[in-house]
Amino acid sequence: MQPHDQHPHVPGPSLWPVGFAVGVVVLLIGLIVSWYVAGLGAVIALAFAFLWVRDLTTGTALVDAPDVEAEHAAAAASLLPADGGEPATPPAERYPRSKFLEASTLGLGAVIGGLVTVPALGFMVAPAFLKQGQKDHDIGPLTDYPEGTFVIATWMSDKSQGEVSRRTAFVRYNGLLGSQPSYTIISNHCAHLGCPVQPNGPLDDKNTKQLADVTLIPTVSIAGFGCPCHGGQYDTEGNRTAGPPVRALDRYSFSIRNGRLFIGKPFSVSHVEGTGSAAKIHKWTLAFPGEHVNGLESWLYPIQPPH
Repeated sequence: MQPHDQHPHVPGPSLWPVGFAVGVVVLLIGLIVSWYVAGLGAVIALAFAFLWVRDLTTGTALVDAPDVEAEHAAAAASLLPADGGEPATPPAERYPRSKFLEASTLGLGAVIGGLVTVPALGFMVAPAFLKQGQKDHDIGPLTDYPEGTFVIATWMSDKSQGEVSRRTAFVRYNGLLGSQPSYTIISNHCAHLGCPVQPNGPLDDKNTKQLADVTLIPTVSIAGFGCPCHGGQYDTEGNRTAGPPVRALDRYSFSIRNGRLFIGKPFSVSHVEGTGSAAKIHKWTLAFPGEHVNGLESWLYPIQPPH
């Protein structure tokens, strides 16, 4: 009497892959909507994955291994022609329907997962790399900046956003460096936590000038800059002299066009050697407040998006 089945058991089609794909989709949606939804998706995916693996691994053993080996040997012998001619061509194997359904389910799950995650990742990541530049801004004629005196310049970086986009810098004309005018333009963002730094000295409020969206307030004399929030202190070149800041104050690049001063992009400074037009500025890529820009400490911060 022949055994009931002498071939390896091939699992039939099942709905476990579909449930697994649904669980993955719910998990991905939950990462955006709610952690509870993500947890539910993880439970569904794990449950159907367990059932899927159990279905694939159950009943794969051979019922009668010796008879199967004999059957394979007989099948191989049947391919040899009796008259010693060329071997017969083996019959073509059909692609199992279960494999097709499995691949289709996984592919559909991957497509659905991609459609859910790609837009979400785009909305989360893209804004960090788009429209982060700063255009040069006209902050007035060169004659409004007397030599050796700091002028507090404020301007709106984006007029469409109004006063919320107002920026402040301390501008000093240093005289000529060779044949070119030299300017020191220091940011008012404290290098500790970004609080607004103030001049350590009186202001000449009576001579304040208003030029479109630019306001210019001359100083009488200052001994440096100070942060009222946490006590950070800086000298007239922006070098840290006391308090918690980890580096010097940031600076702005500048350009001169048709007798007018244009303020450009900011950059970070570790420290400054010398003063005025003879100063040697140790320039670095703009960093967030509280971050070191040189030394071993600078390697401890994650890579930042453009800002």
